[in-house]
Amino acid sequence: MQAFITLAAFLLTLGVLVSFHEFGHFFAARCCGVRVLRFAIGFGKPLFTYRAKNQTEWVLAAIPLGGYVKLLDGRDREQVITLEDQASAFDGKKLWQRSLIVAAGPFANFFLAIILFAVIYISGVPQLPAVLDTPPEHSLAAKLDLMQGDRVVGWQDLNGDDASSVLGEFEVVRSWNALRWDLLDALTAENGFALELQSPSGGRFIKAFPAPELPKISPNSDPMQALGIKPTIIPTSNWQELQLGPLDALLYASHRVWLVTKVSVRLMAGMFTGKTSIKQLGGPLSIADMAGKLAQVGWQAFFAFLALISISIGLLNLLPFPMLDGGQLLYDAWELVAGKRISISMQERFQKLGFLLLISLSLLALFNDLQRYFSP
Repeated sequence: MQAFITLAAFLLTLGVLVSFHEFGHFFAARCCGVRVLRFAIGFGKPLFTYRAKNQTEWVLAAIPLGGYVKLLDGRDREQVITLEDQASAFDGKKLWQRSLIVAAGPFANFFLAIILFAVIYISGVPQLPAVLDTPPEHSLAAKLDLMQGDRVVGWQDLNGDDASSVLGEFEVVRSWNALRWDLLDALTAENGFALELQSPSGGRFIKAFPAPELPKISPNSDPMQALGIKPTIIPTSNWQELQLGPLDALLYASHRVWLVTKVSVRLMAGMFTGKTSIKQLGGPLSIADMAGKLAQVGWQAFFAFLALISISIGLLNLLPFPMLDGGQLLYDAWELVAGKRISISMQERFQKLGFLLLISLSLLALFNDLQRYFSP
C-alpha cells in the first residue's frame, strides 16, 4: 500500500508540475499568435491522443517524466511551412515574443507555487511558534545570551556591519517556519539581521547579528547549528493557526516564493563554487519518497511540497544550459546584443552538449538518491 501511495503521489506531482510548466509555454504561444502543433505530457508511446479543432494535438504518453509543447517552427527541419502559415511560426515572431514564450514555462511554475501557498494560508494552517530552545554551546545565539523561551516577534535586515544600523520598524514574524526562511536568506546572502524578542516574562529586547559574525556556508558544516537559533518543539495542539484573507494570502505567498527562490539560487550557485555540497542534489527517488510521505500527512503538507518542487523546476529550467529554457534565453540575449541569431547548426552542437550535461546531472542526482536511501 505504501508503494502504491508513493507511486501515485509521484505521478501526481510530476503530472501537475509538468502540465503547468508546459501550459505556460502554450498560453504565451497562443497569446503571441504562434500555432501549437502538440501539447504532450510524458514521452514515448502515446496512450491518449486528442486533436482539437485548431489542429493542436493533445497527448498523454507512457513515460511520465516530463513533457513538451511543439510549436510551428521554421527551424525544425521536419516541418514544411507554407507561405500562409509563416505568420504563425515561432521563428517568425519578434525577439521579445519568442523570449516571452520561452520564459513563460518557468514563470508558470513560480505562479503555481504562489497559488498553492496562498490556498494553504487562506484555508488556515497550524504553525509552530517562533519560541526558541536553548542555543547550542559556542553558537552565536549563545554568545548573545539568547535563552530558552525567548520568542522572536520581529525581524529586520541590517544595512551595516554592526548593531548601530538597527533602525526603524521590525517585520512581524508569524511562525518558526517564516523565521527559518528569513534566517536561511540572511545566511546564504551573508547579510546581517536583528531580531526583536519577547522574554517569558513579557519584556521585549533586540539582538543584532552583524554580517561579519554570521557562520559561513560550507559543504561540511551546518550554518544553522553554528548560528544556534532553533525552535522549542511543542505538541501540535499548541501550535497557532495562520489564516489570511485572499489578498494578504497572495502577498504573503509571493514573499515566501521570493525568499525560497533567492535561497535556492544561492545554494545552487554554491554547488559550482564549492560552498555547498553536490550531495544536496536530489533526483526522482527523493521526490517520490517525499511526495508519498507528505501525501499521507495531509493535503496542506502535500501542497507545500508541490510549491517547493515547482520553484525548483522553474529555477532548473532557467539554468543557461542548451535544451533548457535558460539556454534559449541565452541565445535570445546573444541576438539582442549581437543583432543576429545563432545559426541552427551551432544550436544543434550546443544541444548535444546540453544533453550530455543534463544526463550527467540526472545521473548525479540518481546516485545521490541511491546513496541516501540504500546506504547502510
